[in-house]
Amino acid sequence: MESSFELLPEPFLINPSLPIYEQFVGAIRERIVSGIIPPGARLPSVRDLAAGRGVNPTTAARTYQELERMGLIVTYRGQGTFVTREESIIAEARRAIIRQAVRQFKDTARSLGLTAEQMLQFDKEE
Repeated sequence: MESSFELLPEPFLINPSLPIYEQFVGAIRERIVSGIIPPGARLPSVRDLAAGRGVNPTTAARTYQELERMGLIVTYRGQGTFVTREESIIAEARRAIIRQAVRQFKDTARSLGLTAEQMLQFDKEE
């Protein structure tokens, strides 16, 4: 079965201040919750991910381990690694991303001496 999605966006720029696996986890998680990578989709092997992105296989393995810990992917021995079909897990991951974005938005507003409402009003005026 051929996949019709990119596991990671192109181009994917590495932030040298964060571990690569964390960046991969975040990008893949966002692509799963947005539906770019659909439930049940087969993911490339750890070796293929590592080779395709020019990273150490340990980095690719750690990426998959973290996504599996989150419940977003499942590995079946001898069959491969797949995105979970559990919509509730994907929905909870989506809520976690939203909570993080709202928290960051509020922190930015606070650091500028504004309320979140004032920030939103500024956007309407633009």
